[in-house]
Amino acid sequence: MKKRLIPLLIFAMFLGMSSNTQAQNDSKKAKIKLDFGADLNSRYIWRGSEFGGNSPSIQPQLSATCNKLQFGVWGAYSLGGDNTSQEVDLFVNYTFLKGLFTVTVTDYFFPTEFGNYNYFNYKTDETGHLFETGLSFNGTKTIPITFSAYVNFYGADALKLNNNPTSLDFNRKTGLQYSNYFELAYTQSTSEVDYRLFVGGTLNKPADADAATGFVGETGFYGDRPGIVNLGISASKTVKISKTYSLPFSTSLITNPQTKKVYFIFGISF
Repeated sequence: MKKRLIPLLIFAMFLGMSSNTQAQNDSKKAKIKLDFGADLNSRYIWRGSEFGGNSPSIQPQLSATCNKLQFGVWGAYSLGGDNTSQEVDLFVNYTFLKGLFTVTVTDYFFPTEFGNYNYFNYKTDETGHLFETGLSFNGTKTIPITFSAYVNFYGADALKLNNNPTSLDFNRKTGLQYSNYFELAYTQSTSEVDYRLFVGGTLNKPADADAATGFVGETGFYGDRPGIVNLGISASKTVKISKTYSLPFSTSLITNPQTKKVYFIFGISF
């Protein structure tokens, strides 16, 4: 039963959110909206790090929305034949205060990075799942600024620095690092193009021998020290293909000051 504790707690929280939403809308008939789509990106860059195995990535999504509550699944699959570059994430969002804020819980999972993986293994020191919670301020028309804060609270959180700084170590007790990520963004629109300027960073630092969690040589999920890990600009626009069909296109220039890397990517949404 221990290994099922976390998903049961998350499920209970989802039920609580759903009940609260229903109570606030008891005079209205709840409607569930189903949606799906996919993005095709030249590279999979997330929060300043590359996860796509140096190849294009197809990223499908399926979601169900009921009033202010949204459940969904999101995935990423490398098109370059690299079987380690796969991802399947479950998420739930709850938006409140007239759309100003959104709270999110995400279950990240990378299927083939663990060899013969067991998706249903939630044991503290063995699971390949990574649970994160976050809170976002979504901005307004008069204040086109968004701010988001996220923290990992369970699962495969630490990075091992002793041998290979980029390798995840799930074969020993890694210790929860409570890896965190913060992002501030400014959005602006013209008649044809939407722009977004963003900067993201982390406050994590390597664990030492006296740390309450973690082991010597390990660090947070986003970098080996506190600092900026995601800085750039993105632009998007919708191109009309026919009288009844249009496609959204996007491009992003992203740099990670900690790793001293830069990415220029292109994407299409379906």
